[in-house]
Amino acid sequence: MSTVQGNTAAPTETPPRPLRLPPALRPYLPPLALYAAAKLTGLLVFAWLLTSAGDYRTKDPRFGGGAHWWDVLSTWDGWWYLQVARQGYHPEPLQHLAPGGQFTAEQNSVAFFPLFPGLIRAVSEVTGLGLYGAALLVSVLSAFVAAAGIHAVISTLAGTRAGAIAAGLWAVAPAAGVEWAVYTESLFVAIAAWTCHAVMKRRWVTAGLLAFLSGLSRPTAAVLIGAVGLAALVTLLRPDSRREQGVAAPLYAAIAAPLGLLTYIAWVGWSMGGPGAYFALQREAWSHYFDFGAYTLDVLRNVAVGRGDYLFAFSVPDLIAVQLVVALPFLVALMLRKRPPLVLTAYTLASIVTVLGTQQMFGNTPRYLLPVFPLLLAPAAAMSRLKWPSLAVFFSTAAIASGWYAHYVIFELGIP
Repeated sequence: MSTVQGNTAAPTETPPRPLRLPPALRPYLPPLALYAAAKLTGLLVFAWLLTSAGDYRTKDPRFGGGAHWWDVLSTWDGWWYLQVARQGYHPEPLQHLAPGGQFTAEQNSVAFFPLFPGLIRAVSEVTGLGLYGAALLVSVLSAFVAAAGIHAVISTLAGTRAGAIAAGLWAVAPAAGVEWAVYTESLFVAIAAWTCHAVMKRRWVTAGLLAFLSGLSRPTAAVLIGAVGLAALVTLLRPDSRREQGVAAPLYAAIAAPLGLLTYIAWVGWSMGGPGAYFALQREAWSHYFDFGAYTLDVLRNVAVGRGDYLFAFSVPDLIAVQLVVALPFLVALMLRKRPPLVLTAYTLASIVTVLGTQQMFGNTPRYLLPVFPLLLAPAAAMSRLKWPSLAVFFSTAAIASGWYAHYVIFELGIP
């Protein structure tokens, strides 16, 4: 009896499938690639300039110095954030001055909001990185999330090409050097851009949660919170919008948005012995307070006649800041011609009023305006009509130049 054995084919191995991004993420590749290329170019130029000058080696590590050029990225405000991440807050009660009853205050870490240092500590614990490495990781990742958010907002209004260009413009904007440093700009812009996008898409619960988080990142989150609240209020007041979107979600956004900011301000007041303790600390210890634009006008008058007879004078950063302030009316007018949604208009105008109406280091005005990303709408829309060779020339030139005007000027010639 014989048995017939059939041909048994050897099992074939299925080749591994290449890794592919989910379809929803693929539109973000061009803007993030452009952002990364421009930002990395500027950072390398900054490193070359800083190393060539060598001044950072002779400065206090807390005030713009260090053993290596990259240590500069964690000085000034960065030093405070790392202190909070390392050892938490140590609020000191405010002291009264007799006989006027005014407050006097020493600089204290409670002036720096908790979200950024909290993320630094969490990332350090999870990854095993030191606090400085964790801080840079948080900032760089936040910067990419911010660039994606800017792309999402501008794309909705002017097309995907304009969205990609806007992300690239943010990489080379004046003071963009803090985007990859131990500063909160990238984290806040990431939250702000996606909050505005959520409002534009009527995702009120998401907008409320993100606005809540923004209030734990920095005091200027008040402008974003106000913009969300205003957009929600207008929605609630319009009968057609109420029927389409309901009442509960916009109302939730309006109520949740300010809670993070109010909670932290209240905690500082309780810890330091006065309801206005945070604002007294900013005024007395850092000389930052809203003065309805008196300081800005004083600086503009002095710079116009070539004098430096004002507080916090830094000649080169101040000159760049003046040029940006002069350009603001044109940028605002061009933005308004595009008829942006209410949340973007309110956020932009309130941000500008807050920056120009506050006494603070005038040379840092470009940094304070860095979160006002809707101003990129009109330039990005106009540049979207250019061919890619022209755009390549522009971004190559701007990226190289940004190593000086967006990085070196603020960190070496001023105080970021």
